[in-house]
Amino acid sequence: MAEHETTARVGIVCGSRSDLPVMEKAAELLGKLEVACEIHAISAHRAPDLLSRFVDGAEASGIRVFIAGAGGAAHLAGVIAAKTILPVIGVPIATQVAGGLDSLLSIVQMPKGIPVATVAVGGAENAALLAVEILALSDPALRGRLQAYRHGMTRSIEDDESNAGLRRDH
Repeated sequence: MAEHETTARVGIVCGSRSDLPVMEKAAELLGKLEVACEIHAISAHRAPDLLSRFVDGAEASGIRVFIAGAGGAAHLAGVIAAKTILPVIGVPIATQVAGGLDSLLSIVQMPKGIPVATVAVGGAENAALLAVEILALSDPALRGRLQAYRHGMTRSIEDDESNAGLRRDH
């Protein structure tokens, strides 16, 4: 088994502690794929200086991709993207107001020149997988772990189908 990394390569940021249950799913999946990450709750609106300091020092500390989750106005991913050239993946968090549609629209409607990749509302796991795909471009061992993960998903579906009696041999 490969040794786990000691330096975080993915920086996970959520707008508030209430977003942690969703965003921790990204951290769990990154852990399964042996990608070190760090997770912070930093509001783009209530703590902009703290967010700036974190983003400004992230690349030097080893961060290569950001995952940012926020609800409502959901400016977090965009603020991070405005401050770095590292890839930023936005995770809209569901709200009581519009079920997360407000968050989704806030994240996906970035101005030309400041892109943010955006996943589905609550899609922290897909954000983690997208981060892994980006990192795997220059990391053959990680690419192998990602391929094994994908094959495992396929096997699981095949097993479920055959166990449910849905499989037909021709």
